[in-house]
Amino acid sequence: MTTNFKILRSRLESERGRLIEELEQLKASANTTEERREGSPFGKREEEATETLELEKRLALERRIREQLVGVEHALHKFEEKTYGLCDSCGQPIDPARLEALPQASLCMNCKAQQAKNAKGKSSPG
Repeated sequence: MTTNFKILRSRLESERGRLIEELEQLKASANTTEERREGSPFGKREEEATETLELEKRLALERRIREQLVGVEHALHKFEEKTYGLCDSCGQPIDPARLEALPQASLCMNCKAQQAKNAKGKSSPG
């Protein structure tokens, strides 16, 4: 299987556009929520709790989108540096099937597995 880097780059560029648009929509919806709240005569705790929950969910979604955007922009930067398709950790080529499935992948499967193993070890007690 040959990897067509032009197609992968195009997918990354369109994904970047989609993520930026999604962030803009989140910000726009946050502004309309703020405007509605300012005009609301209600100050009930239940409404405040609901608004807080919605804010937390929106912020978590925004953080996830920003993290995805960072990964996509990193991959696009690697195209400019002529290092796209190489593992950030060990420098070996990333499996083409992995890049097809996840064009923004920056680690080969071995390094990704090691990263996950290290993260699991740090988070577990003892």
